[in-house]
Amino acid sequence: MNATVAAVRMKGISKAFGGVRALDGVDFEVLPGEVHALLGGNGAGKSTILKVLNGVHHPDQGTIEVGGVPLTTHTPEASRAAGIAMNYQEMSLIPTLTVAQNVFLTRESRDGMGLIDDAAAERRAAEIFALLEVSVDPKAIVGDLGAGQKQLTEIAKAISQDAKVLILDEPSTALAVSDVERLFVFLRKLRAKGVAIIYVSHRMDEIARIADRATILRDGRHVITAPLSELPIDAMIEHIVGKRSKGLSDVERGKAVRGEVLLELDGVTGAHKPENVSLTLHRGEVLGLAGLLGSGRSSLARVVAGMEPATRGEIRIKGRPVTIRKPGDAIAAGIALVPEARATEGIIPAHSVASNMILAVIDRLSKAGLVDGKAANDLTDAQIKRLSVKTASRDHAVSTLSGGNQQKVVIGKWLATDPDILILDEPTAGIDIGSKSEIIRLVRELAASGKGIIMISSELSELLTACDRILVMSDGRVHQDLPREAFDDPAVPADDMAHRLQAAEQRLQIEIQRALKAQEVSHG
Repeated sequence: MNATVAAVRMKGISKAFGGVRALDGVDFEVLPGEVHALLGGNGAGKSTILKVLNGVHHPDQGTIEVGGVPLTTHTPEASRAAGIAMNYQEMSLIPTLTVAQNVFLTRESRDGMGLIDDAAAERRAAEIFALLEVSVDPKAIVGDLGAGQKQLTEIAKAISQDAKVLILDEPSTALAVSDVERLFVFLRKLRAKGVAIIYVSHRMDEIARIADRATILRDGRHVITAPLSELPIDAMIEHIVGKRSKGLSDVERGKAVRGEVLLELDGVTGAHKPENVSLTLHRGEVLGLAGLLGSGRSSLARVVAGMEPATRGEIRIKGRPVTIRKPGDAIAAGIALVPEARATEGIIPAHSVASNMILAVIDRLSKAGLVDGKAANDLTDAQIKRLSVKTASRDHAVSTLSGGNQQKVVIGKWLATDPDILILDEPTAGIDIGSKSEIIRLVRELAASGKGIIMISSELSELLTACDRILVMSDGRVHQDLPREAFDDPAVPADDMAHRLQAAEQRLQIEIQRALKAQEVSHG
């Protein structure tokens, strides 16, 4: 291929979802034989532009060329035919099939009679894993694999397509350090053969080692494209964070009035993660958990909430040891979890606001197997008022509400259990900035009312706005336990809240990268 012809050229790409503009006139170009990093914070538009390139989303505006040839049909099949392969962050594996069957799904080998030849697929999959120098059994059932081997299977699936353009979306999240090194060796071989590699990662040290150039997106717009030699880690972070509009910087934080210790973890370990975590949570305090995907934040929340088993360590509530084997144990101990997956774990979209609000306390509101309608309505009305839920009626389906109001319904459902400890996992995911501010204010109000709150968020500005302390996690462990004030820059004027928040976010981002570096060192 002529080196002057871009492997991928995307011009003026725009894409909106339900009125929210995910991409706004983005240009993105990747050359043959280069590793091109695509960077940006949560919600920057990285996954959207890659799904446009891979044919999952149809662009509202803009043009795409692959190897100088216009891509006019926007389907996964058309993108694959053009030589594009993508390793998805969410993983697209079918757990009941074997590794080899997943690697060659929809591209199965056939024998002389036209039947699927699983043995040929197993041989070809074994060859790919040998090239990667990793050990994965092609005959193994994917559902029986650990997270790292599933990730390697997803990577092998993308590599198996012999693509001209290989997209890797957070490929190293579940990999051991040794497997990451092997992946990098293989990617360099592909680069030498002229394959264009688009590499998405929040791990800045990885980017510095593997990428030739980087493009940074922010809020759905192109910020910069430059060689890595011109983008040291601190410059990358500055471009990713950018200058904050008012938004969250207008939210009044107030000073926490800490009361008794509500929750203590002493060496708590889960089946996979967390690993030997100790922490305390006081009444009136918002404790933030920061870290990248796979850092163990959500696993820690699920262990405390009884959704995953603890294998070691002790959990104490108000100084007394408790045994939490299931969610009912956690609820009885005064713990409630608002899960990350709102649509599948938080609400029943087709049911009414009232039905969702009373779900966690339906036993308490029932007599002789029948729900007390008046008590249920009174509870629902009180929560709607308390949380300022915007709904025409308690009888309207939750699916008719905005994302922010749906999230308030989920929070209201769990507040109905009157917990002392509320765990919020990505409470503002998928909602607009105005609703985010409302949720952050609500978090602060709940803490002021005497709740102890643990908040997990990939949006660092949200953690810095809502939290009194922040734990930085990596690989299931806590690497730092710092007061919110530790991230303030004394050189920034106290009344310049937008600039202070921006500077604090950069400092927190640096701490997360340091935790990753410490993780790599500890793994040798």
